[in-house]
Formats: sequence, structure tokens, C-alpha cells
Amino acid sequence: MTPMTYTTQRNKLTDVSRTLAKVALGELPADLVITNGTLVNVHSGELIPHMDVAISSGRIAYIGQAQHTIGEQTKVIDAAGKYMTPGLLDGHMHVESTMLSVTEFAKAGLAKGTTAIFMDPHEIANVFGAEGVRLMHEEGQGLPLKVFTTFPSCVPATSDLEDAGASLEVADIEAGLQWDNVSGLGEVMNFPGVVFGDPKMCGEIAATIASGKAVTGHFPSEDDRMLQAYLASGVTSDHETVTREQGLHKVRMGMHLMIREGSAWHDVKEVIKIVTEDKVKTANISLVTDDVSPQTLVEKGHLNHVVRRAIEEGVDPVTAIEMATINVARYFRLEQDLGSIAPGKCADIVLIDDLQKMEPSTVITDGTVIYEAGQLTVEFPTFVYPEHIRNSMHVKRALTPEDFRLASRSTVETTTVNVISIIENSARTAKMTAALPIRTGIIQPDIAQDIVRLACIDRHHGSGDISLAFAHGFQVKSGAVASTVAHDSHNLLVMGINEDDMAFAANELIRLGGGTIVVENGVVLAQVPLTIAGLMSEKTLPEVVAEVAQLDQAWKHIGCNINAPFMTFSLIALPVIPEIRISNRGLVDVTQFKLVDVELV
Repeated sequence: MTPMTYTTQRNKLTDVSRTLAKVALGELPADLVITNGTLVNVHSGELIPHMDVAISSGRIAYIGQAQHTIGEQTKVIDAAGKYMTPGLLDGHMHVESTMLSVTEFAKAGLAKGTTAIFMDPHEIANVFGAEGVRLMHEEGQGLPLKVFTTFPSCVPATSDLEDAGASLEVADIEAGLQWDNVSGLGEVMNFPGVVFGDPKMCGEIAATIASGKAVTGHFPSEDDRMLQAYLASGVTSDHETVTREQGLHKVRMGMHLMIREGSAWHDVKEVIKIVTEDKVKTANISLVTDDVSPQTLVEKGHLNHVVRRAIEEGVDPVTAIEMATINVARYFRLEQDLGSIAPGKCADIVLIDDLQKMEPSTVITDGTVIYEAGQLTVEFPTFVYPEHIRNSMHVKRALTPEDFRLASRSTVETTTVNVISIIENSARTAKMTAALPIRTGIIQPDIAQDIVRLACIDRHHGSGDISLAFAHGFQVKSGAVASTVAHDSHNLLVMGINEDDMAFAANELIRLGGGTIVVENGVVLAQVPLTIAGLMSEKTLPEVVAEVAQLDQAWKHIGCNINAPFMTFSLIALPVIPEIRISNRGLVDVTQFKLVDVELV
């Protein structure tokens, strides 16, 4: 049977409340009734067996024994042996990190039980500003997945350490906060700016508070005075917590704690101890993904995987589900519509056989079955981005091997350099130094020390800016890699052993229109073209997953065996997370928020 084309049928409660009341009373029949399931009640914390849910006009009319709501035209789903959970809500994620369009991500997320996301599209904002945000937001509005946007706050992430493709000012945020389904301010990464009174940051926060919406945060520091100043400035959440101690303190300070489990950042195991061991109240805690790769979506899942990880660490399943449903809705002040199975709420319901596994068998949004028996049941609308959004590579000229040779100021055979050392499964880096050989005046990489060349090239303004540095921890032994996914400014990032391959990789990505690539000896081993702003693919999820699988194998071929290497690589240019990063302007010491020399002579 050909799936029907999905059309949004999202009714406001005030428009259908009388209909819902009549269905509850048995005066009108329901559109859909789910019978005899075990209700996961996130209000009371109970599992209640043998419950029915009657649905009308896309919302829940009645819960209990609902035979009186079933009419001749009512569709009935037998949920015997299944749990009925609210649809999962991801309170912080970047769709761009999936390498998929919003539409293609929606297909993957819904199949895993995610029925709403609060996306922060600051990746595309760094390339195309408010226009890019508007396009992604608009794409999300016609989908069965509810797409809410937190309007990006820090574009660029830092004003004097890098150059993005665009910038956002207070007036842009004020305008964006008026759009339907913009639910708050995106993660405020420039926490020093907030703490020390930067007018732009303070203006954005004031505008968000005035609009009655959430100010979401990003606070990786352990400085308690700065944390409390940050909170006192109006920021209310954080997803950068990596230790139990940090998490406990933030909860005690009234901060909404978002515990993250993405493809490369695995924070649940440690931070969830505040629930399992410290026994804190969980109403102000939620589970989020932040950044998820296409492979993770297929192999592990989306937010259901984060819930499953919390359960594996000892959290009661109902509590874990609360942290991915009602807690999120309350934080964003949307609990009247989302987050639970209760009369009046949107009928976003997931049927699950086993709460330990958290794998959906049926997913319903707004009263429509979207996924069942392993298949999506509706056709999704098509969204086409304008041509200039798909033509984002503005590099001054073709790159040459000479562009990747860092000349030494030293007159001896070795020199000491600052090096960016990556930490597997962490968004953070460590600052280290190393002694590297000099040959014909050029500082050389050293495979024995696991130190390779690194470059960041302006791809937005055609300035010709190229900064050079060194990286440690990737275990690369040959070839080169390149990416236009380079958080957050998304310039052209290149890393490798020899300059010829680095130039080849960079030029191939320019030709492709952006993406990520692995090359060796002048041959492309794998590539993922990302033609939407150099960040997202125009292809389907299965196609992108296949390309990313080849990419992963290619990274292994050149020696790198760490988890999610391309995601770790993409964050090496983010100068707001400690300790050291590269930007198109140079090497950034994030602990001091200043540019530093690569060579220590």
C-alpha cells in the first residue's frame, strides 16, 4: 500500500477543547483508541496496566477504560503486552551534526520514538546567519516531528578569535524569538561575555527573558563564582557537565541540568550518579543528545538510546523517561501540550515492548500513526534549499602543498610547539607541548609521537587566511582528512601527514561543495558530500549512513581507531571549550581566550 502524504494536523487545545470534552463524556466517538496497554505515567511515576487512551483531533481526550469512546469509525490499536510512553523530547541537539536535512533526520528520529526536538541551528547560522536559521526552522514546521528552535546566541562563537560566515546581533534574536515555535535562546557559549557584561550577550538574554522563553546555556568551566554569575545573569540550563561533582553543584544552584550522551561525548555514566547515588530530585534534570552521527541513529538510536543508557546505569525506567519527556516540556514551558499522556495533551505516544530496550514498535504523533512494524507509514514533504545555500565554498584559491608547511623561527634541528591533544569520547582537548624536528626550515610532524599537521582555512570570505598547527591523539599514520564541518565557524579544516595529500583533500572538498573526506596518496578513500551549507547532505538517511560507514573505514585505514573520529575532528576548531583549539586566525588557548603562538621560541 502506498503511504499517504503527511499534512500537518496540529490543533491548538483551545480550538478543540469542546470536542475533547464531548469524547471524554462519550457524546462523540474518538478518532483513535489505544487499548489495554501499560501506561507510563510521568506525573505519578507509576506503571498502570490495562489502560486505554482515546484520541480526537490530534489530542488525548480520555484515559482509563475507554470503550464508551469507540464508535463505528474509530480506529483501535491493541496495545496488550506493550508500554505506552509519551513521545520523547530532545531538549538540546544540532540537526546539522547528523549530516542530514531536518526532513531526513525526522524520519530517523521518529522511528526511534523522538516526537519533538529543540534544535539549536547555530551551525548553519555560522555560515548563513538568520537566513540559514529561518530555512531550517521552516523545513521543520511541516513535519510529523515537532521541531522547535532555540535561536542561536553566539554567532560567531567568539568575536575576536575566529571568522564565521555570518554574525547575529541582538536585533536578529529579538526578531527570531517572535517566530512560531521558537522556544528560547540557543546555548550561550560565550559565558565570559555573559559574566563580564558584554552588551550583546546581555541584550540577547534580556530579550529572551522579556519574551517569556528559556535561556539555554553552555558552561564547561569549574569556576563557581563564574557559574553563579552566569546563572544570576539569566541563563537557566547547561549540557556541558562531565563530572558528578559538577552536576550535583549545578542542580543545587537551581540550574536545569541536561545530561548528554551523543556519538562522541558519553557523559551519562558519570553524571547520572547524582541520581543513582546522590539521590537528588530529578524534576530539573533532562537527557539530551547534543550531537549524533548517522551511524549512531541507525545502530543505537536517538534519544531512546540516552534513556536506555540511564536505565543501564541504574535509573528507574519511569524516572529515565520522565527526564526525556515531561521535564523537557516543563523547562520550555510547553507542558500544557507536550511531555505526558494526559487529557488535553498532544497525542504523541510511543508503544514499546520492553522498557529496558526502549525500542518503539509504534510511534504516533498528533493522533496519526507515523511508524509501525519497522516502517514509516507516511510520505514526508519535500523541502529544497536555495541554490546559494548549496554553494557555500568561498575559498580564495586552490590550495598547494606549500600552504601546509609551517616555517620555524628556530635555527637548530628541533623546536618545541604547542599541540592540540584530543580526548576520546570527550568534547574537550588538552594543551600539550612536543619537540618536533625541523627540515629545510619547516617544522615536521612526527608519527612516532602521534603528532600530525593541522590547518584551518577561511571558506566564507575568500580572504586566503590559513592557520597552521599540530594535533595529537588521532593515530593517523598516512594520508589526510578534511572537513567543512568544523564547529562552530565551519571553516575548512585539514589534517594529515604529508602536504600533498592535505592540499588534495582540501581541493576535493572545495570541488564537492563541502563535506568530509579521507585521502591517501592522491586517491579518495571515502567522502561524504554535504552540499547544504557544507554541513548537511541532500541524500537519504540510508545513503548517508553508507557513506559515513565508508568514511569510518577510511579513517581506520589511515591509522585512526578512535570512536567517532570525524566528530572529534570537527570540534577541534571550537574555541569555547577548553583547553586549546585552532581557528582560521590561529591557535587559541581557550583557558585564556586568546591566540597563542604554535612555536615556543
